[in-house]
Amino acid sequence: MNSSGVRCIHLDAVGGVAGDMFVAALLDAFPGLAPRVLADARAVLPEGVGTPFLRAGLSGGLAVWRFGLEGGHSHSHTHSAHPSLAVMAGLDPATQASPAVLVEALDPRVEPGDEGARESGKPAHHHPHTHGAGTYRDMVARIEAARLSAGTASHALAILGLIAQAESALHRVPMEEVHFHEIADWDSLLDVVAAGSLAAALEGAVWSVSPLPLGGGLVKTQHGLLPVPAPATAALLEGFDWRDDGVSGERVTPTGAAILKHLARSGPPLGGRLAASGTGAGTRDLPGLPNVLRALVFEPAVDEGDVVTVLECEIDDMTGEEIGTAMELLRAEPGVLDASFAPRFGKKGRPMAALRLLVRPDSAEAVAQACFAQTSTLGLRRRDERRLVLKRAAGEAAGVAVKRAARPGGDTVKAESDALTGDTLAARRALKQRAERGDE
Repeated sequence: MNSSGVRCIHLDAVGGVAGDMFVAALLDAFPGLAPRVLADARAVLPEGVGTPFLRAGLSGGLAVWRFGLEGGHSHSHTHSAHPSLAVMAGLDPATQASPAVLVEALDPRVEPGDEGARESGKPAHHHPHTHGAGTYRDMVARIEAARLSAGTASHALAILGLIAQAESALHRVPMEEVHFHEIADWDSLLDVVAAGSLAAALEGAVWSVSPLPLGGGLVKTQHGLLPVPAPATAALLEGFDWRDDGVSGERVTPTGAAILKHLARSGPPLGGRLAASGTGAGTRDLPGLPNVLRALVFEPAVDEGDVVTVLECEIDDMTGEEIGTAMELLRAEPGVLDASFAPRFGKKGRPMAALRLLVRPDSAEAVAQACFAQTSTLGLRRRDERRLVLKRAAGEAAGVAVKRAARPGGDTVKAESDALTGDTLAARRALKQRAERGDE
């Protein structure tokens, strides 16, 4: 259960993870961020390269959103899988139907599932890198020169830098000279900046991601045929959990991998109250499953109440006086809400005292050390527990300090015992009754 008081965002990689799928899913979950993200996206694009869009659609029968770039200057759309390369990849040149999957580029705009366009020999959407955004140095300069929302540039540069580091190590070239075959198109730079804008707007959130789909086959790059997951993707996502769902192709792109590396931990969601969800899609349906990335947004549960830490131990070798002194000292420790003990019978029939402390979680470690210092115990049991607490307030009635509590049936008033004065029990009880009735 999420008791941290922070928003948790879980990414469910059903079909895969790519930059534009991430942006679309998050804008579906947080529609109020669309003006900011689209403005940042436009700010890094030169005139004439196109317009960012966020569009509703379907994938595998599910309502989804898609993010991308449309219009602008002319690009080549005539590339298709080459028969000789199909043979090298183990494909039939006539049908190109094989478990091996051949893709023409590592470009994140080749969404998880888009590889099928190249498998079938259909025209592939490819922007020659010579018309794109250029080298790592070029892209950094463009991001730094743009007028972006607060925090966007730092997150976008961090994501871009992760890809550059991976490519630099894989191809043994200086980082500044890395040419982004993977993200050379303007619409892919768009994904990096839009993801950076979202990360900045959601600063402080805790991110997690489900096991990632492995995919399979080969990918054609300027460095030749490479296995899937692409080497850059694999390098970025070391330590993340993966799964093989039997669907081939490039399922996680380098841009998607860099976003995950920058933001997320691998593992299940922290949980809490599900406050929103969003679904971003790639451009082609996968066989047997929707080609989507889901974002599940969890807020701290509204009915969680207080969380306290319980510290417990049993002691059979301290005197009553020693236990009494220890309890007073422990009760005075910062963060201790309550301290109590109860008599028990222990091993060999020995009488013993069971100590129980309720402590604020952020003070638990210090109080545990105080326990070891003030008692003879050799160990403590520690656990966090929820408690439901009524609203209460201190006040005064009939000249006596009282505590008011808001109960479901109405407010109650109880006199503080330390405030009751009187020479006899009867006098103290009479004063208590007047205070709790509200008599003046």
